[in-house]
Amino acid sequence: MRLPALAPLLAVLALPTWAARPFVTDDARLTTAGSCQLESWVRVYPQSRETWALPACNPGGNLELTVGGGWARYDEAPASQDQVLQLKTLFKPLETDGWGWGLAVGTVRHPEVNPGPNLLGNTYAYVPVSASFLADRVVAHANLGWLRDKATRRDNATWGLGGEYVLGSRISAIAETFGDNRGKPYWQTGARIFIVPERVQIDATVGRQLSAPRGGQWISIGLRLTPDRLF
Repeated sequence: MRLPALAPLLAVLALPTWAARPFVTDDARLTTAGSCQLESWVRVYPQSRETWALPACNPGGNLELTVGGGWARYDEAPASQDQVLQLKTLFKPLETDGWGWGLAVGTVRHPEVNPGPNLLGNTYAYVPVSASFLADRVVAHANLGWLRDKATRRDNATWGLGGEYVLGSRISAIAETFGDNRGKPYWQTGARIFIVPERVQIDATVGRQLSAPRGGQWISIGLRLTPDRLF
């Protein structure tokens, strides 16, 4: 995936991750034990469009496995794709008016960049920390992590700060900033709405890199399905 489409992903890599939609900054929560979920979204830039689908399952109760991918199309370049594999666990689950933390590790593979069998792409790890306030009406998230860029053979420190605020029984506002030690940070803000409480969610955000041209701005629309226990 080429910049600017790849930049937000590499900044924190948490695929997107991989946090609960529409966050990039991850939280100290897991998919429901004994169940799976699907997070999918479309992200639109002025010169490109991305489509992502990230199924995740938590069969044992404290180990979430995410396997999915994304596809990007460009106005004047060939399309590209990315494949994601991530494991996440919690050392202290988030509780109401309390806090929690965990660990996530994963890899992102770019087939067109790294052809051939058994070749992994960027590898990453991060610690998600979350804190609840006002009976879960306000929840703050922080990430600190590491990413190994295979193409440049450089190690990057990654970070993220975000918050969600409950506006009503089915709607929440979100805002976050995230980045790494080598570039300008990114920001995004938006809202999530539950069509079916705790089961079907839609969301929308706008974001861009701070002090960057408007060509790097994006709009994102997502769908998250979180069924009750499946097995």
